[in-house]
Amino acid sequence: MKTFSADAIRNVVLAGHGESGKTALAEAMLYKCGATDRIGTIADGNTVCDFDAEEIKRKISINAAIVNMVWKNTKINVIDAPGQFDFVGGMYEGIRAAESVIVCVNGKDGVCAGTQKAYKLAMKQNKACMLAVTCMEVENSDFYRVFTQMKTEFGPTVCPIVVPYDKNGPVEAYINLLTMKAYKYDKKGVPTEVEMPASENRIAGLRAAMAEAVAETNEEFMDKFFNEEEFTQEELVKGIHDGVANGTITPVVCCANDTLSGVDMLLDAVVSMLPSPNERKLEKIDGEPVDYDETKPFKGVIFKTVADPFVGKISYVKVVQGKLTSKTVPVSTSGAELRFGKLITVVGKNQEEASEIRAGDICAITKIEANTGDTLCDPSDLRAFEPMEFPKACYFRAVKIAANGDESKLGAAIRRLLEEDRTLEYIHNHETHERIIGGLGEQHIDVAVAKLKSKFGIDVTLSEPKVAYREAIKKKVLIEAKHKKQSGGHGQYGHVKIEFEPYDGEELKFEEKIFGGSVPKNFFPAIEKGLQESCEKGSIGGYPVVRLKATLVDGSYHPVDSSELAFKTAASMAFRNCMEQAEPYLLEPLSSYKIIVPDDKQGDVISVLSKRRGSVMGMNSIGDGLTEVNAEAPDAEMMDFALVLRQITQGLGEFTSEFSRYEMLPAGTEIKK
Repeated sequence: MKTFSADAIRNVVLAGHGESGKTALAEAMLYKCGATDRIGTIADGNTVCDFDAEEIKRKISINAAIVNMVWKNTKINVIDAPGQFDFVGGMYEGIRAAESVIVCVNGKDGVCAGTQKAYKLAMKQNKACMLAVTCMEVENSDFYRVFTQMKTEFGPTVCPIVVPYDKNGPVEAYINLLTMKAYKYDKKGVPTEVEMPASENRIAGLRAAMAEAVAETNEEFMDKFFNEEEFTQEELVKGIHDGVANGTITPVVCCANDTLSGVDMLLDAVVSMLPSPNERKLEKIDGEPVDYDETKPFKGVIFKTVADPFVGKISYVKVVQGKLTSKTVPVSTSGAELRFGKLITVVGKNQEEASEIRAGDICAITKIEANTGDTLCDPSDLRAFEPMEFPKACYFRAVKIAANGDESKLGAAIRRLLEEDRTLEYIHNHETHERIIGGLGEQHIDVAVAKLKSKFGIDVTLSEPKVAYREAIKKKVLIEAKHKKQSGGHGQYGHVKIEFEPYDGEELKFEEKIFGGSVPKNFFPAIEKGLQESCEKGSIGGYPVVRLKATLVDGSYHPVDSSELAFKTAASMAFRNCMEQAEPYLLEPLSSYKIIVPDDKQGDVISVLSKRRGSVMGMNSIGDGLTEVNAEAPDAEMMDFALVLRQITQGLGEFTSEFSRYEMLPAGTEIKK
């Protein structure tokens, strides 16, 4: 297999809203480059990128898929990222590995929430960006309406490169504004040059706008523009390439995925306008950018992991320095050797063994004991790249083996899923004795459950997690309890007087104020243990008892019949009487929330919080039309908040939460069991 240097490689991720044509565009690019001999469709379930059983069943992308192709002696690694919000972790993986993001926009649907999120994430991570208006063959697609939306949403950097001529409805030709040539495509996607539309003033205006954007990339071009000199094609390409590199130009191309129309010009733009790995240098160590130098010792980063039930673990690697060969023995940043099985390149599910991968390229290795985000390196340099970031799980369900299965297998299987999907979370709640799986939404959890069954043979059921309530007392009481039992031989005798009262600490606070030796000191630990064990289950709902102080003030003992067990039992009896007399009440957990919402949805979100007994602690504008709402709310009321927030904000809202404290459950409030 031919190897490529960093300068001849383009790593791009296709991102955008769900159903924006990303997978179909990847399919068209592969076919146009000769990497495949047929064009698969999502409807038929035979695309290269959507090969997982759940993807075929649901007809959506769930995982980031990696394919590669060659166009004009340049290798293009394309990462097809999921567009559904529940599977946004795949977009984070892809953007980490790529220097450029092609944000796909459906020519019919226009700019959607997923379009905005993909573009903003690309900008946040300093990636080069291109906009591709897809599905131009679909009825009611309107490039110029969508182009106006993009200019409004993303600003003056938006610069058209390939536009349609569709004066009479359907696209009649695709116009390359660089060459000012028009092309018509046959049913196999083969272009034929046709005469430029003579009376289309809009085309001339777009060409002028492109020239103005190019003029701003350097002083020489600016002088030429002011002198009203025409730019050559080479100058336009260089200007756009430089503008993409510094973020002043976001090129726009359009194409029809199913008919391949315009796909060749999109590939030309990828090769000529998007940066190579060495031009971008986005991987950093200690804040300093790293050169993609294949002469240096090997260093790479794992950006994606797949738990394959047949092959085992497959780790996708971006080689940053040096070369990765089938004989390389990389080490972790701790210096531990990490041997792997095979070195492979992938096109969807198809794998091909490789002998060498150079700096700037992407590959996969099998059976290595390392995880997503880990740095692989040569022993001579153990420094790590900056860590990967992923959205945190915000929607949780309790999970339980459906039939009489092995509970221990469940934990092991979920851990395999966690290796594959860094946006999943798994918690074993020891208070409620539940195993809880967390994700980014309902569909995310459903897919995880389906994978447990298909990959590991484990059938589970889901339910709403129990709320970890606690119990406490309101008033101070003095309780006397005596355990006396005679059954032949030694009897049992334990007698205590204990003062119970509320206090601020969470754990049981035990003290003794015994005078005169009415209870020997050697029984104090047994009394304390009896109280601690009793605190595990309160009298209202069997929840743990907290904020309790117990002071042993008196009692008595028998020189023969008294024992640790007897005093432990007496302490338990005293605790039960206390919970009857001291006016126990329930405490509920509260969490603090940081909620990001569009400015125009603040009122709706605050209204929802109010109905759920939440309190808004403050708000502040964070720019880009977004506001951060800081709030506190009871956990019992927020189980489905992730779904409600997504519905209110059309997917633009997001939040993080962390446990804050326990507070008294208001009288009359329903207990969530």
